[in-house]
Amino acid sequence: MIKTIIFILVTGAVVSAFVWMADYPGTMTVAWYGGLLEIALPVVFCGLLLFTIIVGLLYRLWWTIKRAPRAISNARKNNKRERGYKALTQGMVAVAAGDSNEARRQAQKADNYLGEPPLTMLLSAQAAQLSGDEAAATRYFESMLKRKETAFLGLRGLLMQAERNGDCVAALSYAARANTLKPKTPWVLTKLFELQVQQLQWKSALATLDQSIKTNSIKLSEGKRLRAVVLLGCSLEAETAGDQFTALSYAERAQKENSKYLPAVIRRTQLMNKLRKSRGLTKLIRDTWGHTPHPILAELYAGKAVEKDPLLRVKKFEELRELNPYHPESGVALARSLIDAKIWGAARTRLEELTAERPSSRVCHLMAELEESENQDAKKARHWLVRATSAPPDSAWLCSACGSSNMSWTPLCNRCGGLGTLEWGAAEKIASNLDGPLFGELPNKETDQDWSIIKPNQSLQRYGS
Repeated sequence: MIKTIIFILVTGAVVSAFVWMADYPGTMTVAWYGGLLEIALPVVFCGLLLFTIIVGLLYRLWWTIKRAPRAISNARKNNKRERGYKALTQGMVAVAAGDSNEARRQAQKADNYLGEPPLTMLLSAQAAQLSGDEAAATRYFESMLKRKETAFLGLRGLLMQAERNGDCVAALSYAARANTLKPKTPWVLTKLFELQVQQLQWKSALATLDQSIKTNSIKLSEGKRLRAVVLLGCSLEAETAGDQFTALSYAERAQKENSKYLPAVIRRTQLMNKLRKSRGLTKLIRDTWGHTPHPILAELYAGKAVEKDPLLRVKKFEELRELNPYHPESGVALARSLIDAKIWGAARTRLEELTAERPSSRVCHLMAELEESENQDAKKARHWLVRATSAPPDSAWLCSACGSSNMSWTPLCNRCGGLGTLEWGAAEKIASNLDGPLFGELPNKETDQDWSIIKPNQSLQRYGS
């Protein structure tokens, strides 16, 4: 548009000059070698215009010739760059297609054309991985670490290699370095948290989880759920180190995330019992029993002081039953204490209430014990023991991810390694959210269980650090 306006203005000026000279004709006299030349002004003007045009064309020709070498060089470079990027693109397509030979050939071709290692190192590393040359791939990834612009990609490649090789220590190191380079990258935070949990580095995992929540890499609700589990891991870690007060502090923080989270309540009550905080212990158990009874809470509520006084133990469990009278756990705890106190009639009454519908394996065993202890009736005792083999399984720590049964609570499932997937309940309740085949894998408990929460070093021994 601007060029058009300039052209119109110049043309108008030339035409105006010719019109002016036509209106005011004249001649120009030039002395030339002793003579005089008279030239009409329009002719002079045309000559000057022609001379200007010729000079401009000559200058343009000279400028073009002067810049020709550089233009030719730039054209050749652009052509090589286009071919290099084309080879790079085709190499990426070959990697996606799994063609290692084509990927390697295109990587070499791109490197020759581009001469820029940062652009081709990743393709070369992926081509080496496709062909099974892990050593070469490692060299390429390590070379990428030396350049700021490719260091992050190099760390990701080395991280993936370490995971494939089962080297969790190296993978964790690479993930930590990647998080240092790009601390707000969601997949880096997720992978770093996962590796820290696998290696039971609970305090580091807690810091990473808080960072993920802060950067919105994880939903707040899910973050709070996982935070309670990780805090319990920190509690176990602290107790293993011999610091029970810090362990209790972590357990209290875990319960603050979810006041009704049963593993946190049990963990806290166990530590309070060890530290002899009896007043707070009793209150916490009474507050919890109304909505989530558990055998450990019953034992801790009774306390060691009443072990030698069966009647006082019965009284304690009667108090507990009043807090949740219709829950089977209340009846089982009271019946157990009545049998120990040899109050047969009351024990039978409680157990008959529990056997009215579908008694669990544990209730059947208590009935067998009652028949044996009160009446020495071996036949009826055997009847209840046989019935226990087909009775519904008792409540246990069941994994909501894989359906496996765990004898005690751990932050990680002993079978699938799921974090915070263990829930207390009957097999039918937990397995209702699982696929059919997983339900069949749940064991049928035939004997009394160990309901204890995880022992301080159990998870450490299982997973190792």
